Amino acid sequence: MANILDGKKIAAEVREEVKREVEELKARGITPGLAVILVGDDPASQVYVRNKHRACEEVGIYSEVHRLAASTTQEEVLQLIDQLNHDPRIHGILVQLPLPDHIDEKKVIDSIALDKDVDGFSPSNVGNLVIGDKCFYPCTPHGCMVLLERAGIDPKGKKAVVVGRSNIVGKPMAMMLLARHATVTICHSRTADLAAECRQADILVAAVGKPELITGDMVKEGAVVIDVGINRLPDGRLVGDVHFESVSSKASWITPVPGGVGPMTIAMLLKNTVEAARRAC
Repeated sequence: MANILDGKKIAAEVREEVKREVEELKARGITPGLAVILVGDDPASQVYVRNKHRACEEVGIYSEVHRLAASTTQEEVLQLIDQLNHDPRIHGILVQLPLPDHIDEKKVIDSIALDKDVDGFSPSNVGNLVIGDKCFYPCTPHGCMVLLERAGIDPKGKKAVVVGRSNIVGKPMAMMLLARHATVTICHSRTADLAAECRQADILVAAVGKPELITGDMVKEGAVVIDVGINRLPDGRLVGDVHFESVSSKASWITPVPGGVGPMTIAMLLKNTVEAARRAC
């Protein structure tokens, strides 16, 4: 039976570290500040934003939440971001996705100042990640890497397979594993034989948004499995992209859903915000 990569436990450790870093910065007269912009009333987004705001308060980060109506124009969102870009109290800006259809997501993300892009989504941060230069790591893949690190799992020389090619998780996850000297394959909806690719993985990351897509017969004995997915089934249960029961009987390590990658994402956002404040000193 697989060991559990306990995201709740490790995230709590990271948050305690962040809390101490915030106290050190406050002793120097600097209070890290995060602004979150929420456009519309998507229920899941409201929960995420509430959790981020609460997490900031717990570690001493100043937090602003700007809740805008779904009818808010793109220009109004861009104006707000411009104000926050020039606000010295704010070190990090996060726009909660998805945005309403009439707002160009790329234009909004591109408008965030590079030194406040704590989500790590701007083209400059993404480019720096690819070439191995200094950047803000996207929070979810960064959280996955910290899970591996704290479990003593070194990607060096390992075969890593990432299922999913999103800009938010799949692509940066692959780049971060590559930077740690793994040999990386990215799989997606056009991959000819997904099961065969997955069975090659020493480290398997599922980030495709399809409930329980990865089953035990697709995983080799002793693989490390990180499940980024979170999906609600018709019966109300939350499951990941991995079929936990069948995969956990073969894997050496596995993340649960919930309680795996999710808590790490918020912990890394806090970490990035403190780093942004430190860089602004």
